[in-house]
Amino acid sequence: MQNKKKTINELIAYPILGFVTLLTLLPMIWMLSSSLKYDSDVFTMPVQWIPLNPVWNNYLKIWQKIDFALFTFNSFKLSVIITFIQVITSGFAAYGFAKCHFRFRDLLFFVYIATIAIPWQVYMLPQYVEMRMLGLVNTHLGYVLMQSFTAFGVFLARQFYVSIPDELLDAARIDGLNDYGIYFRIVLPLSKPVIATLSIFCFVNIWNDFMGPMIYFDSVYNKTIPLGIRMFLGQYSAEYGLIMAASAVSLVPVFGVFLFFQRFFVEGISTSGLKG
Repeated sequence: MQNKKKTINELIAYPILGFVTLLTLLPMIWMLSSSLKYDSDVFTMPVQWIPLNPVWNNYLKIWQKIDFALFTFNSFKLSVIITFIQVITSGFAAYGFAKCHFRFRDLLFFVYIATIAIPWQVYMLPQYVEMRMLGLVNTHLGYVLMQSFTAFGVFLARQFYVSIPDELLDAARIDGLNDYGIYFRIVLPLSKPVIATLSIFCFVNIWNDFMGPMIYFDSVYNKTIPLGIRMFLGQYSAEYGLIMAASAVSLVPVFGVFLFFQRFFVEGISTSGLKG
């Protein structure tokens, strides 16, 4: 009876999940379909999901019409550097808030996390003024410095570190390790799941960021992919086929990062702690 009930539940659940998945992927499928069409055919109704005469030349034009290779390099460079820095700064801060005991620790953590609720538009202009005073406007260095710290990353990592048993760290202290040794030899090896999660969030956020580069980058040499895609928009017209092709190409690194880190999502803190 239990096997029969399980089979019935699966027969009901799988079609529903498949429909929801298809509904979720529908915009991406439309984007891929539109990337193989002429501009005049993108918005035709009914939608032609499989173009009869695919315009593969769109994927060649995006590299010829603008310096798409440079924009891709800039986006990749900034995303990798900022992701690396955010993982380091968030990990150190989270360990301090989770496992180090000092005065006003919880209050300081609350105040820091409360900054998540402040919209970026509130401190956008003060940030710009500060970068201009330092002479870092229109430079990648200024953008990297502004993105090097994230309250969300600290919150995410701290919630993970809290679940690490204190007995494990106390045993390491008995063996003579200080907090730095405990972090690098014990906590960091156990942090693969949260590092993977934070890396994906950070990489995708920087890769897709449009407003930040638009405000701080004036020269074409510093522009990123989102700003490059915007160059296909004219004053009176838009090259939708090229926009969709460029958008499809820009998704490839994001999928690559996710596929590289997704295997760490299933690792649990208790299982990792029992290894070795």
